[in-house]
Amino acid sequence: MTITGEIRSSKRRSGPPRLKITSLEVLCGILVLALLFQSRLVDLLDVPKLRTAATVFVAICVQAMPFLVLGVLISGAIAAFVPASALRRLLPTRTALAVPVAGVAGVALPGCECASVPVAKRLMQQGVAPAVALTFLLAAPAVNPIVLVSTAVAFNDTPMMVVARFVGSLLTAVVMGWLWVRFGKAEWIAERALARMQDHSGTSKWAVFAESARHDLVDAGGFLVLGGLFAAAFKTFVPVAWMQTLGGQLVLGVLVMAFLAVILALCSEADAFVAVAFSALPLLPRLVFLVVGPAVDVKLIALQAGAFGKSFAFRFAPATFVVAILCAVVTGVVLL
Repeated sequence: MTITGEIRSSKRRSGPPRLKITSLEVLCGILVLALLFQSRLVDLLDVPKLRTAATVFVAICVQAMPFLVLGVLISGAIAAFVPASALRRLLPTRTALAVPVAGVAGVALPGCECASVPVAKRLMQQGVAPAVALTFLLAAPAVNPIVLVSTAVAFNDTPMMVVARFVGSLLTAVVMGWLWVRFGKAEWIAERALARMQDHSGTSKWAVFAESARHDLVDAGGFLVLGGLFAAAFKTFVPVAWMQTLGGQLVLGVLVMAFLAVILALCSEADAFVAVAFSALPLLPRLVFLVVGPAVDVKLIALQAGAFGKSFAFRFAPATFVVAILCAVVTGVVLL
């Protein structure tokens, strides 16, 4: 490097520090503007449909947040207190055999899909095969006791709906796990989700727990909000009459209820009470609604994109959607 170049480089290094604008400064600026133009904003947003959309959005986030918090707490506990070697010892060495074991293990986590995403990510970081972690991700929100009890209460006159939901959801999770074993590629998953956890020897386990839970909550919370916005907009601005008209036929009813499950983004603990309200539809489309919803919805797609990357979500979600419909239809035809 020439002397002139060194002088220029020295000037650049010694120059005044650049102003760095972070999300905190942006948030403060938005709050100040909102306070300054509060009256105008109230008049602008005082529209019935916007009020309805805001109510739906808040309801979705409030409904999902406790289970998301549960998920990140479990994720933090796994990071801090469960050695990777212990997890690997509990699972069969062959991934194809570990997949159904992970599906049945979903019974042990009483949470919804919001809780299962950070847990599945942490399992991958602990060295568990992606196919096994993804099977657990799909099974946990659909086959746990809370979901089955809520389904039994909602469909108290149709007890076979509980069995059909359990079988259809478990079958969906296991089939997707096996498909990932056969066709899945590690490069589809973001590196941050597969990166092995650092050695925390010498660090307090409670500190590791708190930091892991905080990181996962911040990481997943933004995508939860994004998914809630999409669900609120669709539920508010698409006329209900359109859904009722399309649901008059069995095949169209199955497709409509499947897409409705994706858009409404209900938590699995509450979706049975929504499904039972569609009393004009046969049981099969409503079963599709209950199997598809916990496996793939706009909120879950957003959470998966945040945890595993967009490349993963745009492949995994459509495949899960098709598999969930097929498994629900086969199960419904046999059991209902």
